Amino acid sequence: MNISHIEHIGIAVRDLDEAIAYYKDKLGLECYAVEEVADQKVKTAFFKVGDTKIELLESTDPQGPIGKFVEKKGPGVHHLAFAVDNVDKALSEAESNGVQLIDKQKRKGAEGLNIGFLHPKSTLGVLTEFCGEE
Repeated sequence: MNISHIEHIGIAVRDLDEAIAYYKDKLGLECYAVEEVADQKVKTAFFKVGDTKIELLESTDPQGPIGKFVEKKGPGVHHLAFAVDNVDKALSEAESNGVQLIDKQKRKGAEGLNIGFLHPKSTLGVLTEFCGEE
């Protein structure tokens, strides 16, 4: 697999508007996109910091993955996403290296990227995502 860079850091929040205001007003960052990803039951906001993005995630359903995460652990860092050339290939290589997958195949995520998640039980406790155009 060819990991080129950290694509984004996903941060779970309770209130997206409040979190956008913090990153904008307190840190001086500019929110360049807000998007709802209905099948993941989440609304996202993106900030660019150098070549890396911050993705804020607010649940649109308490039973969705972000809703459950915030209920159990509170707001905070949710996942680390790496950019890869081919998500399916990267998932397959990770699995062949003994990594437990959440997604066996790519699916559509925010910003139109293909995504796939690795299970934190086999990634030293860090929910890990692969992102890419392919």
